[in-house]
Amino acid sequence: MHSFRIILVVLWVTLSLYTCFVIMNQGLNLLPIFFGDILKLGWPGQFNLDFLCLLILSALWVAWRHNFSPGGLGLAVLALIGGASFLTVYLFVLSFQKKGNVRAMLLGKRE
Repeated sequence: MHSFRIILVVLWVTLSLYTCFVIMNQGLNLLPIFFGDILKLGWPGQFNLDFLCLLILSALWVAWRHNFSPGGLGLAVLALIGGASFLTVYLFVLSFQKKGNVRAMLLGKRE
């Protein structure tokens, strides 16, 4: 579990730094670029659509894990919008809350 937590921190720091550089160079104009690439039907758009599907699946898992409660739905919205920035922090916190029990982390109250 210790190695997993280190990976989560490394991923979060790397993504955060990269995001800062992108914002400094290109601003916050993500959505027109993201969906514009999808509409062009090229490889960047295919990657974006694939990523969007992963974001949707991540949000559905978070909502399901919380039994589609209001709090779980709120977290699902954060998962959809926040992507790996949200998921790395979410899993990091869960790893401590569930004392490293991966089954409890994945299943929530179904454990």
